[in-house]
Amino acid sequence: MARRCSITGKGVLTGNNVSHANNKTRRRFLPNLQETSVLSDALGQMVRLRVSTRGLKTIEHNGGLDSYLLGTNDSRLTLEARRLKKRVAKAAANKTAAV
Repeated sequence: MARRCSITGKGVLTGNNVSHANNKTRRRFLPNLQETSVLSDALGQMVRLRVSTRGLKTIEHNGGLDSYLLGTNDSRLTLEARRLKKRVAKAAANKTAAV
């Protein structure tokens, strides 16, 4: 499983550990990923995502998972998020057609 946020696309960065003697050794900066369930109103169920804490904050800031996905351009979303967006859009269209 890749260490990448399914919402923001944040991934692993690399850099150096620098000692007091200025010796440099390579290191990795890992994103703060959380396996979490987020409620989708259109689907009417919880969706499990591997999201960074910044991604969770972004979802909440935009008013929930559905509004974030529908309001974001496809080019800015990961493949997993685009698939979820398609499912949400289809479910929302079915709900409006039923009413």
